Amino acid sequence: MSETLDFARQTARQAGQLLLDLYHRRHHVRFKSSDIDVVTEADLASECLILDAIRARFPGQAILSEEGGGDLQAATRDMPSVWLVDPLDGTVNYARGFPVWGVTLALARQGQIVMGVIYDPLHDEIFGAERGQGAWCNGERIHVSDTSHLQGALVATGFAYKRATVADNNLAEFSAVMPHVQGVRRAGSAVLDLAYVAAGRLDAYWEMHLHPWDWAAGSLLVREAGGMVSDLHGAPWSFEARSLLATNGHLHATLLTLFEGTRQR
Repeated sequence: MSETLDFARQTARQAGQLLLDLYHRRHHVRFKSSDIDVVTEADLASECLILDAIRARFPGQAILSEEGGGDLQAATRDMPSVWLVDPLDGTVNYARGFPVWGVTLALARQGQIVMGVIYDPLHDEIFGAERGQGAWCNGERIHVSDTSHLQGALVATGFAYKRATVADNNLAEFSAVMPHVQGVRRAGSAVLDLAYVAAGRLDAYWEMHLHPWDWAAGSLLVREAGGMVSDLHGAPWSFEARSLLATNGHLHATLLTLFEGTRQR
């Protein structure tokens, strides 16, 4: 394990402990992009802890984060290393006491994700990966599932906060997939959905209209665990992608075909 991955793991754990300490308190909630897109004081406290740690250890490196934002194109153009941070993925769940949320950090170099960490404080599970070095959970190597047919697949998805105002709101894709699989889960944390694909607990996950920090660490985890990642058109996933499909590999082509069918209606 590299020193950078070790730093990211420790920082994610510290942020997760902070979030746990605040979890059962009454939260001050404010709204961001819509009246269902929320942020709490816990998001901001976790972000402050993580950003302070990165700036102290890696001064001068660019940081893009859920609450602090940042210009992705400028950062990736001007800086060789860029951190992508979501200090609390699943804020609605967190604020309501629904126990599905996590913390994620990823590092990109020259436009490629080279390290990623996802931490689930409620289960004390920390997932980590480095490019070319495999994927791990609590020190144990993880792999994607070997499910080869949709009818035996447990998959996950999510719906964007702006789903009421955009045509590509995932309803058509959801309707296309649902009849063919064992089950669909919508738990509300993209980072944990991706970690669970990497660990073989889910066979696939797709979503639209998220941000790079939602997907960065998880996309690396899935690939390093033996899976496949693309956008919903089958193109390689990149920072600029506005959709993502992550699978165990066996189901990738079949799901892409189902998604293509929704665009032909």
